[in-house]
Amino acid sequence: MTGLQYLGALPLRAVPRLLQESGVFRRYWAAHTISLFGDQISLLALPLVAVLTLDADAAQMGYLTAFALAPNLLFALHAGAWVDRRGRRRQIMIAADVGRAALLCTVPLAYVLDVLTLAQLYGVAFGAGALTVLFGVSDASLFVAIVPSDRFVEASSLLNGSRAFSFVAGPTVAGFLVQALSAPGALLADAFSFLGSGALLRRIDPEEPLPDRESTGVTAGLHWVARSPVVRVTLLATATINFFNFVFWALFVLYATRTLGISPATLGLVVGAGAVGGLLGSVVAAPLTRRIGVGPTLVAGCLLFTAPLLLVPAAHGTERVVLACLFLAELGSGLGVMLLDISAGSLFAAVIPHRLRSRVSGAYTFVNYGVRVLGSLAGGLLGSTIGLRPALWIGASGALLGVLWLLPSSVPRMRELPAHAEEQASI
Repeated sequence: MTGLQYLGALPLRAVPRLLQESGVFRRYWAAHTISLFGDQISLLALPLVAVLTLDADAAQMGYLTAFALAPNLLFALHAGAWVDRRGRRRQIMIAADVGRAALLCTVPLAYVLDVLTLAQLYGVAFGAGALTVLFGVSDASLFVAIVPSDRFVEASSLLNGSRAFSFVAGPTVAGFLVQALSAPGALLADAFSFLGSGALLRRIDPEEPLPDRESTGVTAGLHWVARSPVVRVTLLATATINFFNFVFWALFVLYATRTLGISPATLGLVVGAGAVGGLLGSVVAAPLTRRIGVGPTLVAGCLLFTAPLLLVPAAHGTERVVLACLFLAELGSGLGVMLLDISAGSLFAAVIPHRLRSRVSGAYTFVNYGVRVLGSLAGGLLGSTIGLRPALWIGASGALLGVLWLLPSSVPRMRELPAHAEEQASI
């Protein structure tokens, strides 16, 4: 496909200007959209393989999530340094796509051969997580090579809009695929999505930032974050949110299916409802940022992302009431996470020096995603010891504490993106 064929039969006036004007960004956006769609299928299908096929308990569900996230803690710093030294980010991203597709294909193959085990699921989750880290730190530099700085918010809104759309369609499709084909069979769709993403990335060739071959400091990104007031407090806020959010998510599928009796197809619809809020968030983020400022939008995103999840452990009564609580929780949280991600992503794209971009991305991933490992393990432990519902209360209420890091800082008063005010920060 070429040109606006990626956008289907939409009339030209309905197509965002950036997608009309930049063929390179259009292919980059399309690659992300396809990959994100598949991610949402595996996000639901992989835990359901553990629950429905291998009868995993609460502790084992926590382990599965921890294995998927552990590479962020183990490899993110080194991956960021290696990518900044090596360059060729696009080729690294393509290799990561192909590798993830191959790993996911092993699950349905083992299922058909009747040799699937939890140990294999842990290994697939860990390997795919490692390749995702490599993809992510490379993508941080590729984004600024493709998008001009005055269009960061617009581009970030489009990418996060695709993410929100994948939240709507992916889990819903995944639920029905699991219902019809089994959870292992649903993972094949994700494998094909990664192959599609890699094929589209092969068709772009932007001028990437030059490799920084003189620097070998693995911790350079961490040092820069520590000296950046804006990025530091934002990292502390999102890390707190993510720790408690993954206490919550390590147990959510188990709680929904076993305690609340939600079927896989209905669970897909529930999770997909969150993306309706995400789509709304991706649409309103740019005008809201222009109206109240990037900082207040970030603060609002933190609150809206976390507070609605309190409805999940609070849900009780008739099936209709329970489902209403779950749908509202997902809807509100989806809106909040889009506001948070778009405002924070645009802010980071503006202030992080180009030569340090992959290392700062690695450092941010190391902390922000590394705490998810600890949160997943804590969730499994809490679910096994005090029960699923009390553990969900801790996860949902604890995530609200993240916004407290931002309130004393300059972020709530920040109306415009800084004009690379921190570009001159030295390592």
